[in-house]
Amino acid sequence: MNPDGSGLVKADLGTNPDVYLARVDWLPDASGLIVQRESRDQKALDLIRIDARTGKATPLLTDQSDLWINLNDDLKPLKDGSFVFSSERSGYRHLYHWTNGRIAPLTSGQWVVSKLVGVDEADGQLYFTANRERSIDNGLYRLDYRRAGAKPLLLTRSDTTNGVVMDKTGHLAIITTSYPGQPSQVWLADGNGKRLAWVEENRVDASHPWAPFAAAQVTPEFGRLTAADGVTHLDYKLLKPALAPGQRAPVLVHVYGGPQAQDVTNGFVSPLDQYFVDQGYAVFAVGNRGQEGRGTAFQKPAYHALGGVEVADQLAGLAWLNKQPFVDPSKVADFGWSYGGYMTLKLLEAAPHAYAAGIAVAPVVRWDLYDTHYSEHYMGDPRSGRAAYDKADTLHDTARIADPLLLMHGMADDNVLFQNSTEFMAKMQEEKVPFETMVYPGKTHAISGPNVSVFLYQTIQRFLARNGVAPAPR
Repeated sequence: MNPDGSGLVKADLGTNPDVYLARVDWLPDASGLIVQRESRDQKALDLIRIDARTGKATPLLTDQSDLWINLNDDLKPLKDGSFVFSSERSGYRHLYHWTNGRIAPLTSGQWVVSKLVGVDEADGQLYFTANRERSIDNGLYRLDYRRAGAKPLLLTRSDTTNGVVMDKTGHLAIITTSYPGQPSQVWLADGNGKRLAWVEENRVDASHPWAPFAAAQVTPEFGRLTAADGVTHLDYKLLKPALAPGQRAPVLVHVYGGPQAQDVTNGFVSPLDQYFVDQGYAVFAVGNRGQEGRGTAFQKPAYHALGGVEVADQLAGLAWLNKQPFVDPSKVADFGWSYGGYMTLKLLEAAPHAYAAGIAVAPVVRWDLYDTHYSEHYMGDPRSGRAAYDKADTLHDTARIADPLLLMHGMADDNVLFQNSTEFMAKMQEEKVPFETMVYPGKTHAISGPNVSVFLYQTIQRFLARNGVAPAPR
């Protein structure tokens, strides 16, 4: 449109109104845009050039999947009319270069690109983060995209997790790095990954606020165990407290389990996890199938079946955990928030008495009560897949819950609506199944605040102690 608002031109996005306008990116010369149009079933993503003056549409490519298309922000239009984009068409998320209808792969292998962070068009370099070395890491890489067969060059330390933001020229980057024993450090780097300056060194010396606690910092143990299918290997993370010979510890299993996350990654140990370890708990997490970071074949078992394979794999993790000599199998509690709260409910329903207790915070209880794009992404259209939705919800098996349950929710939650918990409460009450609850007036999905956060975790600790899931007195 013109600066005064006149001359409005409508973009031609086709005649089907039942689609998603997923992303819009301007071309470098402002002559048009690249629009990403996603089908309602989220199995097709059309990239379309829209002429800025006429609104005329020119199809560029269609990315298709028999599973689902994971949206991202990797599309980068270049000055020569080509563009870089990412796709999971190979089974793993990798980068591709589109030029006049021809598509050339830039990266490949059984690892996952997590984000395209910058392009230096002058020198033909692109920068991305990926878990090429290990599935639990996330490093920054550089690649010469104009040279056929070029290999990615790792620019950050191999055993770290890194978040990266680059300038528009691809010459400078702000990198946030963490790893066990080192809280996040933020630094300015050049295109070779060389540190030019600290933004926040966060060096742990005698004056650092964490220094008095550093000696007690637990070192995480990473490994792999076998999934419920008996074939697939799952990443796990284990934090063990100091124990006397022969002593067994209670365990807090932290679960999220949801498909848009990766439960086991390598980074600085969460202060909350460290707190529970200091109290005498072991803390455990396992990355179940359905999650990000290991390709589409790893995700596919959750397709139209949320709350199935994730539950089976978490129970396989529990079986492995219970065999460890330092674990007290009678004192293993499950704790999850959001999708993790959903998982806690599904686990208690699927395996009565497998856990000593469960804490579910802000859980989804049925998927047609959650965000449409998210739910249909994994579960399909509820109008044609009612049986799958019913199987995935938590309301049909509430009578199976036989273990202590603490249900917590913010009453102003605008992500997972409070209605989720009220429907679950009503069903539990109707079936006379006992449970405990704590609600937070005015609090949203995070239930955060300097006082209320302390209150929340103290409530969890009291609940665990009342139900015999507490460390022996020290």
